[in-house]
Amino acid sequence: MNNELLTLQPLNTFPEHSRRKILGVLFDIDDTITTDGRLTAQAYTALETLKQAGFTTIPITGRPAGWCDHIARMWPVDAVVGENGALYFRYHRDRRRMVARFHHDDTARSENRRRLDALRDRIIADVPGCAVASDQAYREADLAIDFCEDVAPLPEDQVARIVAIFNDAGAEAKISSIHVNGWFGEYDKLSMTKRLFAEQFDTNLDEAQDSFVFVGDSPNDAPMFAFFDHAVGVANILEFADRLEAPPTYVTERKSGEGFVELADALLAFR
Repeated sequence: MNNELLTLQPLNTFPEHSRRKILGVLFDIDDTITTDGRLTAQAYTALETLKQAGFTTIPITGRPAGWCDHIARMWPVDAVVGENGALYFRYHRDRRRMVARFHHDDTARSENRRRLDALRDRIIADVPGCAVASDQAYREADLAIDFCEDVAPLPEDQVARIVAIFNDAGAEAKISSIHVNGWFGEYDKLSMTKRLFAEQFDTNLDEAQDSFVFVGDSPNDAPMFAFFDHAVGVANILEFADRLEAPPTYVTERKSGEGFVELADALLAFR
């Protein structure tokens, strides 16, 4: 186990004076706000309560552009970063206008798709048991390989093999709780989150990071864990101890969506 994870602080040690300063909650989706692939009523209610209490709420996810369009429109959120930082969407309800920004332009995304299609065929051939993620059709910039969402869970060495194939081709690859996501380009969840805040909220996140909490659960959240002083892992983060490049500061007692509710309650208590 990563020794740093052994020193994670329980969420109840999050200082009261720091909680009172929090303006927003940034959160991963899969196995962070969801539980066993479902968004429970309790977790969604916690999110809505945070929004109603005046917190900025923004999912930072590996899920596809098609999902992000829906989330930006339908969920109680201010914006969404998707495909591990390939894009952000912000829906202005008063103007009925969606703002969509991508790291790459249309031409670059088209060329990258051609290269990813070739990698897709190689990965499926070389790693028995994996599959193209069921949400791939709704993706704009990356390739998602399913290793446990809709397929029988693969052993860690096979997941590592998927990552290696991406890396050998010059692609980035990040492991979530369900997929290996691969893409061409130097971006991640953090870089696009900073761009979103600068362009849409007139905020330099480097100067304001201690006013926000990020909560996640898996290795693709490591850039966010490393950046935010008030980074929280839901309890299932411990399952990725050997794959995590940077740990969060705090950990909840409960897993997945119940852990998200635990964090929401901890912040709302001082609102």
